[in-house]
Amino acid sequence: MHDHFKMFAAYNRWANRKLYEAAAGLADEDYRRDCAVAFASMHGTLNHLLVADEIWMGRFQSVPGAPTELDIILYEDFDELHQARRIMDDRIAAYVEYVTVDELNSDFTYVPVTTPEEVTQGLAPALAHFFNHQTHHRGQAHAILTRLTGEAPSLDLIYYQRDLRLGAAT
Repeated sequence: MHDHFKMFAAYNRWANRKLYEAAAGLADEDYRRDCAVAFASMHGTLNHLLVADEIWMGRFQSVPGAPTELDIILYEDFDELHQARRIMDDRIAAYVEYVTVDELNSDFTYVPVTTPEEVTQGLAPALAHFFNHQTHHRGQAHAILTRLTGEAPSLDLIYYQRDLRLGAAT
């Protein structure tokens, strides 16, 4: 199970790198255009992904100060957002590298942003949700790119695994 999460952390970094490379090619008007997805635009979607990661990593690592709204814009500037994304991907990879099997098999308690009631659940299932959530919203970002440019990078896990085998994954 631990190796599975390490793979997802590495895949997450790879997919985010490809997504940000593609998003960097958008004109600012398109980058901020409302494309009728959950967080409206590429800008809103990329910010939401970072917001959610800040919230979940704060829970996993017992670090206070995470955002309290899911649609907050953490960074207006794309380059600043991109730098924060790289830092977060490093944080995620380091956390997953050092989380123990005992911790993965234990429960933890947190308060969701959407409801004020404490929730207790297993760490491993929450970590699985964490990575799945990122994939979900990267899919929306992929749809935005496809709508605006007619193409988007392939972000499928299988392509990451193939790149990894060929030594092309970073």
